[in-house]
Amino acid sequence: MVYITRRERFSAAHRLFRADWSDEENLRVFGNCSNPHWHGHNYELFVTVKGDINPATGFVMDLKQMKAIIHEFVIRHVDHKNINLEVAFMKGKMASTEVIAQSIFEVLKPPFDQENVILHSVRLHETENNYAEYFGTNTPIK
Repeated sequence: MVYITRRERFSAAHRLFRADWSDEENLRVFGNCSNPHWHGHNYELFVTVKGDINPATGFVMDLKQMKAIIHEFVIRHVDHKNINLEVAFMKGKMASTEVIAQSIFEVLKPPFDQENVILHSVRLHETENNYAEYFGTNTPIK
């Protein structure tokens, strides 16, 4: 089993808040990330797939195809967007790095399954110091 990873980048805005909480409670829990005027990040996305090496190509998966899938199913939907307001696969979800990473995994799993590779993980860097990594589960995201 060999693992390969593709890195992509996107810029997006988001806000961490709960509409059912007061502004004070949102500020206490989420700090500056609850700013009602939003804030943004230059995200780095690392997508790792695994599988057997194809003896004819020497690839687990063609990286051009991997890039195309990531762009079609994720990047074009999130780049220069407001994650809370404009990203369909995030509708009704908390826009934390953890939930975004889980949601990206859910979006990418079916197209990678069709390519006969296993989506191993999605790692999303929000800053140079903070990231979330998700390895999949059978539990739906709330």
